[in-house]
Amino acid sequence: MNDSTLQKTEALLAQHHQQHLLRFRGQLSDSQIQLLLAQIRKIDFSLLAGAPKLTTTHNVSRADCAAAPSSVIAWPNSATDHQIRRNAGKTGCQLLSDAKIAVITVAGGQGSRLGFEHPKGMYPIGPKSDRTLFQIYAEQILARRRKHNALIPWYLMTSAATHDETIAFFERHKFFSLDRDTVFFFQQASLPAIDAETGAILMDSPGSLCLSPDGHGGMVTALQSSGCLEALKNQGVEHLFYHQVDNPTAIVCDPILLGLHATRQSQLTTLVVRKTGPEERMGVLVDIDGRTEIIEYTELTGEQAAAIDDNDQWIFWAGNTAIHVFRRDFLEFLTEDDTCLPLHRARKKVNCIDATGAISGRQERDAVKFERFIFDALPLAQRTLIVEGDRQREFNPVKNADGNDSPKTARAALSHIGCQWLHTAEQSVASGTVVEISPLLALTAEDLCERLTLGNITVEDLIG
Repeated sequence: MNDSTLQKTEALLAQHHQQHLLRFRGQLSDSQIQLLLAQIRKIDFSLLAGAPKLTTTHNVSRADCAAAPSSVIAWPNSATDHQIRRNAGKTGCQLLSDAKIAVITVAGGQGSRLGFEHPKGMYPIGPKSDRTLFQIYAEQILARRRKHNALIPWYLMTSAATHDETIAFFERHKFFSLDRDTVFFFQQASLPAIDAETGAILMDSPGSLCLSPDGHGGMVTALQSSGCLEALKNQGVEHLFYHQVDNPTAIVCDPILLGLHATRQSQLTTLVVRKTGPEERMGVLVDIDGRTEIIEYTELTGEQAAAIDDNDQWIFWAGNTAIHVFRRDFLEFLTEDDTCLPLHRARKKVNCIDATGAISGRQERDAVKFERFIFDALPLAQRTLIVEGDRQREFNPVKNADGNDSPKTARAALSHIGCQWLHTAEQSVASGTVVEISPLLALTAEDLCERLTLGNITVEDLIG
């Protein structure tokens, strides 16, 4: 161990009143000390020093200033509306064919809430085949590449908890037939939890800190620090389709969404769905002082959530699906100052070691955790766009073990989509039949009709 490195670290910790982080070093091997020092070196102490100035939520008064979003392409109700989307789809297909699109999948979370102690992307969700979330997305990307005869790079953001296991999973499955040189993994940063009273950084063990991922907003700096943002530029990518790993019905690289984003010259486009009611626990997009922002459901009283404007329009209807399209140069703008996306804090219970350093003496402490949110980029954009999607088709996340937004509801949604496509193809399916259509067989109902007509597949291939 380098004595100079240790001395510099001790001086740094003393400067910030965090000397306790090295108090157990006598119990550690040289390699354990090196790992601890590496964690300490990654801490932005100036950021933690400002922690008391951070707020746990936005000011609730934002809700009183909010208006229903104005820059919205609503769900089509007329022939003109449908034609706009058809034209946009052609533009999106051209962008894909010209290799101007890449995919970013946020995959830093584990499936703990589902009773699944692995990266959530490994969760089996196919209603017939048990395809995992990762496989469903991989097959969509592979099908798009084949359809448009172009490279669509896939970037997956992992966390310290999911990085190694995710890569091993892809290697075990031979990258789901994707060229491994076109799949990129980059890891988001971790931030320490601090004691809510004293500001002391908490320790998970004598040789490690209590760390947690820095939120989906950490994607911006992680893309830059990993070199991925530069790689995207070198690949000629102009737009990035962004989605989170838990929504198996997301239409990855949807040409219509991409085309609307490009033709409206949006820097950041968001797909929304209409909330089922004011009480639904879902963030919503609104206009505040001429800028697009998101208000979380926790910021709204029941009365505010149900508010209507002077035109009898429900203000808080546009539910956030966490599906976005970014211009690459807008992401580059966000990296010019890595504090562009604000840091949020939340008080939570954190399990940590006590003052003796004994693992057996672990205790729960009131702590402050930090994270960034990608939707905080919305008010920083000069041009944004909101596109209303089909909720049943496009938004069926897997968040809870039971009830709404659970594996059961997601599997039912995938099967329902398959039944609808078969109905479009004039194929009858008995009630209760489980249907699953791999993206490699069809990306749309029209694709399925063509494959069935040509005899490439049969209905029996799709039902369970």
